[in-house]
Amino acid sequence: MKRLLAIAMLSLLSACAAPLASRQGTEPVTVGIIAINDFHGALEAPSAPVELPDGNGGIAAVKAGGAARLATAIDELRAKYPFNAVVSAGDLISGSPITSSLFLDEPTIGAMNRIGLDFNAMGNHEFDRGQQELLRMQNGGCERHTLRQPCAVEREFLGAKFRFLAASTFKRDGSTLFPASAIKRFGEGKRQVTVGFIGLTLKDTDSLVPGEGIEGLTFGDEAEAINAATARLKEQGAAGVVVLIHQGGYATGKADPNTCEGFDGAILPIIQRLDSRVDLVASGHTHQAYVCRLDQISRSGPLLLTSAGYYGRLVTEIALTIDPAANRVIAAEARNLAVDRAVFAERSDIADYVGSYARAVEGQKGRAIGKLSNGTPRPLGGTGGALGNLIADAHLAATRGAGAQIAFTNPFGIRDGLVPGTDGTVTFGQIYAVQPFFNTLVTYTLTGAELKAVLEQGLDGDGPDQLLAPSADFSYSFDRSRPMGQRIARMALGGQEIDPTADYRITTNSFLAGGKDGFTMLLKGRDAVTGGSDLDALEDWIGGVAIRQIPTEERVIEAKR
Repeated sequence: MKRLLAIAMLSLLSACAAPLASRQGTEPVTVGIIAINDFHGALEAPSAPVELPDGNGGIAAVKAGGAARLATAIDELRAKYPFNAVVSAGDLISGSPITSSLFLDEPTIGAMNRIGLDFNAMGNHEFDRGQQELLRMQNGGCERHTLRQPCAVEREFLGAKFRFLAASTFKRDGSTLFPASAIKRFGEGKRQVTVGFIGLTLKDTDSLVPGEGIEGLTFGDEAEAINAATARLKEQGAAGVVVLIHQGGYATGKADPNTCEGFDGAILPIIQRLDSRVDLVASGHTHQAYVCRLDQISRSGPLLLTSAGYYGRLVTEIALTIDPAANRVIAAEARNLAVDRAVFAERSDIADYVGSYARAVEGQKGRAIGKLSNGTPRPLGGTGGALGNLIADAHLAATRGAGAQIAFTNPFGIRDGLVPGTDGTVTFGQIYAVQPFFNTLVTYTLTGAELKAVLEQGLDGDGPDQLLAPSADFSYSFDRSRPMGQRIARMALGGQEIDPTADYRITTNSFLAGGKDGFTMLLKGRDAVTGGSDLDALEDWIGGVAIRQIPTEERVIEAKR
């Protein structure tokens, strides 16, 4: 199928070549768009490899990423496309490893300034520390808006040289927090072309970040914001329109970042409503990698949908071919390229810059906090697994004094796996990578019926399923074949079924306690007591015994089909 599409594309270009060439001085212009998404401050190479086809029908685990190698990969693509733009589809910062997060992601902004990023769309995680801190990321300065002290390594923080875009994020006066769009021009004379860029986050951002940080902001309909910005860009003469949106989908093709097989997700209803003059949608949020040509939508030109996974392990190379005489995109191609550590050398200035921050955090990062019986990977698929259970156990132990009987953690908030050293030692840097959000623990009262309603929200079809990971002695079963709202089949604490009318003391992190990730029933909690941080709880729990055993029992059980 791909080969047929390529042949058809070549035939189309061949047919157009003669008349285009006859227009002296107005031959097609190619603009390279170099895209990343969900970088999450991954300045140092992530430990998890990226899975790719090995060319022989199998799968290869490729060690990839790191800002210094990403810089080299981008430089090589820039050399290939003299006319180019480097873009990000959101979550550039926050949810970051310790080397960036401990310094409020200032080093990620600094690294991207050096790499030459042009535009970054706002993702939901950009808002984690609140809008004032986000404005500081753009504009610079050392004013303190969080518990951490800014400018701890570099005494002057100049902010992002690249432009933040936020087409659907509105302040009380109706203006956008950052510009909705931007324009970049390429070439000269008759062959000069203009490309417009629109950036925005998903409309559900307010359900994904702490409420106090986004007070006074609203997150509007994505398609409406894109279409309004597209009309303005076309009025300004844009030949091509590129959308950078922090929303995405899922392809079922195994370990192939360039497939679109079985594609589905929340991005599709947005795309189906877009102005036909949009040429490219670079997406994010789902941490998936794909390249899709969505031909089912009638339009005057091609539409590509892309995503480059997460943590900078992949970069999307996109070629937009523009007819300057007709002032429109006539062809578009894309591929995801692995930032393979065996292929791309580190760019020395980026390596040195990241190294200065790595050295600043070395003592804290390498501090041993205890030992584990074995490692456990980052949970996938909306379940917490053994690591989620371990975290929930830590939360429960830390809040017994507040009367806690059950604790939960959200699987999507677990950012990395936990793999100890050969002697079982776990470091502070490792647990920080698992929980980098500085959440506190909150203990409150729910009835058994309210608790069931909370768990039902993890299976309510509003976004991906997310099954909260529970602490020891609590278990629940679920059945997806049942109607929504009736999928939790059984809940038990200490072997006894939960009484719908009885009160129970529940602990979650402050993010969940605020009703985020769609768990709005948690807002019904009463008699709340706020405790220490989730990170301190995990450190204390692991270090509380000579060797902490990883939980092995199944606490969340799916009904047999």
